[in-house]
Amino acid sequence: MKHDHFVVQSPSAPAKQLLLLFHGVGDNPVSMGQIGSWFAPLFPDALIVSVGGVEPCGPNGRQWFSVQGVTEENRQQRIDAIMPTFIDIVRHWQKESGVSPLATALIGFSQGTIMSLESTKAAPGLASRIIAFNGRFATLPISASTATTVHLIHGGEDRVIDLAHAVAAQEALIEAGGDVTLDIVDDLGHAIDDRSIQFALDHLRYTVPKHYFDEALSGGKPQDDDIIELL
Repeated sequence: MKHDHFVVQSPSAPAKQLLLLFHGVGDNPVSMGQIGSWFAPLFPDALIVSVGGVEPCGPNGRQWFSVQGVTEENRQQRIDAIMPTFIDIVRHWQKESGVSPLATALIGFSQGTIMSLESTKAAPGLASRIIAFNGRFATLPISASTATTVHLIHGGEDRVIDLAHAVAAQEALIEAGGDVTLDIVDDLGHAIDDRSIQFALDHLRYTVPKHYFDEALSGGKPQDDDIIELL
């Protein structure tokens, strides 16, 4: 499947995990790949790919949907129009790597986070984890599955996507029965810094997804793909 992308890490042996990164408006896969380089040393068995938006934006950037004239009323429609392509790209890399959704994490920033979060509504269980840097839902979910654990990480001084959106997302996911965490990075604007990265790395390594507990309580046995460091 043809799309703009940058491979941050490709393990020599078959991949055990898949980490897909999605940038913000006007950025590009190579730039976002620098964020992926923070994850590579801790997940040497992971295929890590930074994926570009589907259309050009600015001199060297890309985007998933235009923000020109975007409003609270038309944002969802714009996302819904491109979401099938986003889902197909995720599934392409799952097929390419041989990694199942159980071992897939989507890592987004800004618009990349919006697409990642919205995918939980359009294709539940597409990935096991979402690292959501400074993003939001277009419209808050009314249902959620514990198949995907959402880690919201947001700058406390974000003036592009207000922290209130992350708080509302956490509340909505909890109300809908989902699995979510929220970390607020004090004095940080619309950006990713080393504190944001550390929150993300700690969650991927140490936070146990709720569906593990659900399986244990129901007497179920985790699948082999579950028993990996990432998930």
